[in-house]
Amino acid sequence: MHQVARLFAVPVALFALACSGDLSGAGPAAPPESISAIDTATINGHIRVLAHDSLLGRAPGSLGEDRTVAYLESQFKAIGLKPGNTDGTYIQKVPLVGITVQGAPTLTFSKGGTTKSLRWRDDYVAWTKHVAPSVSVAKSEMVFVGYGTEAPEFGWDDFKGMDVAGKTLVMLVNDPPLADSSKFGGKRMTYYGRWTYKYEQGMKHKAAAVLLVHETEPAGYPFVVVQGRVSEQFDLVTPDKNLSRSTVEGWITLDQAKALFEMAGQQFDSLKASAATAAFQPVPLGVTASVKLNNRLRTVDSRNVVAKLEGSDPVLKDEYIVYTAHWDHFGVGATVNGDSIYNGALDNATGTAGLLTLAKGYAAMKTPPKRSVLFLSVTGEEQGLLGSQYYAVAPIYPLAKTAANINMDGLNTWGLTSDLTVIGLGASELDDYARVAAAEQARTLRPDPEPEKGYYYRSDHFNFAKQGVPAFYPDQGVEFVGKPKEFSKEKRDDYTANFYHKPQDEVLPGWDLSGAQQDLQLFLTIGYRVAEAAQMPQWRVGNEFKAIRDTSLLTKGAVEPPK
Repeated sequence: MHQVARLFAVPVALFALACSGDLSGAGPAAPPESISAIDTATINGHIRVLAHDSLLGRAPGSLGEDRTVAYLESQFKAIGLKPGNTDGTYIQKVPLVGITVQGAPTLTFSKGGTTKSLRWRDDYVAWTKHVAPSVSVAKSEMVFVGYGTEAPEFGWDDFKGMDVAGKTLVMLVNDPPLADSSKFGGKRMTYYGRWTYKYEQGMKHKAAAVLLVHETEPAGYPFVVVQGRVSEQFDLVTPDKNLSRSTVEGWITLDQAKALFEMAGQQFDSLKASAATAAFQPVPLGVTASVKLNNRLRTVDSRNVVAKLEGSDPVLKDEYIVYTAHWDHFGVGATVNGDSIYNGALDNATGTAGLLTLAKGYAAMKTPPKRSVLFLSVTGEEQGLLGSQYYAVAPIYPLAKTAANINMDGLNTWGLTSDLTVIGLGASELDDYARVAAAEQARTLRPDPEPEKGYYYRSDHFNFAKQGVPAFYPDQGVEFVGKPKEFSKEKRDDYTANFYHKPQDEVLPGWDLSGAQQDLQLFLTIGYRVAEAAQMPQWRVGNEFKAIRDTSLLTKGAVEPPK
């Protein structure tokens, strides 16, 4: 979308909507007392508490969780919001199992009488989700399966019917890089490119192990981020103790992948080029993989924290707007540049601070909106969106009665912008609400500037979307007021290289929270108008989640079936 000059942005945007006959997203202004309650001092105060060393990096199942949850409960109480759980508490217990690999196990590749040993953490990172004291893969035949993708709608199948049960699959990350943007997402990563999908493919095909080849650009982050996963891994507790998953999941460095392919008599670059075609056939490497992981196990009742503002309409108060932000980070881990506390200031003390600040804004309203509003601070996002996944499959309030989810995962810390990024722009009618609210701030909406990193599949809104709930995932804008054009990219690149998932993600001296305040006021306006609207927002026609939503509304009796 082209930016409209700030002086004329409001009238031009609203005039365009009026001319098109589409005023969806317009609605009553949020009460001024709620807007003014969102201030930078409140945001800053919460961030500094949540990112303080005393919270020990906010890892699930730790003293840091206890302190974080206690703080969130105390703040929701002080704001005056009701407990969000129907049992009268602010807590939804989330049963997790924690698995920690002991020592520094060696991964061995063998071919004939030749072996190659990969060093733990330096050359590879691996884990198991099996709830078992030890697991092993012994002389498992290795097969290169390209991107590991099966996408019948695109005529794409990287397996071509090969039986890979019991074998170790080597896969590339992200989607096949095709010039034809009608297949997959073009530059935008689809869920087929997400690392979680790759491991799901291993489980589907009963593979013994799945090893992803790390490349910084298609992965969206450097290998040091992967190295952060050598600490305790969490998962939801399942009845089969996760034994249906592949025994070992992990990553190998690009250099080790090239060495592996050379050992197999292959060239990495030529195989990668072949994998970018629909004609690709899986390649047995003639190499075996062996590794044994000894594990320390523990079960943990982690916690989602949820508060509620009850709606004012006798009927609509049984429908909900859900704001989400994850409170967790990585706790205390490997030392990087002399620091071992992963404070997660931007990711996601800022989003959690935003959640508390929005709660303050809503609580300041003299009359609550018609629908109820939930403020859900979830656990385990960094472990695979676990807290939101648990809420989505065991919701406190019916998802068919959940009008929308608005998710915050990292707020703008570098000042005002004349635009707002919407991850997945065009997915639902929530964009209409956002577009009108942005125009009232003399701002425009823009799509994700880094679609290749697959952000739509990397935060908690995705679990709501998968269940059919219209989900809105905003990110900071890229056009910073008074800053040069390249400012945003420089900040993003610097964060990814030097701060993302590292102990260095702390509150920085140069932060300017006026942009966070601006965005939160917009998020409040969106949620308030959805809460006041006669109808719940819908997915756009053709969206992948629309059929799920339509079915859930019918089966839950939320709408009348068509005559």
